[in-house]
Amino acid sequence: MKQKLTAKEEMLMSIFWQHGDLFIRDLISYIPEPKPHYNTVATLVKFLEEKGFVEREPMANSFRYKVKISERQYRGSTVSDVVSKYYDNSYTSLVSQFVEEDKMNLEDLKALIKSIENAR
Repeated sequence: MKQKLTAKEEMLMSIFWQHGDLFIRDLISYIPEPKPHYNTVATLVKFLEEKGFVEREPMANSFRYKVKISERQYRGSTVSDVVSKYYDNSYTSLVSQFVEEDKMNLEDLKALIKSIENAR
């Protein structure tokens, strides 16, 4: 996935990921105050559709929007971009930085390795 989300698009997608298929009016109901205008949200959802994050389904005289890309897929793609850009495609370098900066201790790393081995 090459498309990235703006902060506003990401906020809308987090609502979709949390609540599932939504009409624009329902989407707006989950947005905190001050709520944007309906047309603003409709335009952002159109951009999400163009980027391939949601698809619309005709329902009566409106559209219901459903997620095409899961939050996990998006996060994975975003992490991959960061690793590619800042760590020369080395996930080892990324994890190493976490350990060096005390954001992950050796016990956490061992637990992660054990978890991965058990999953395989």
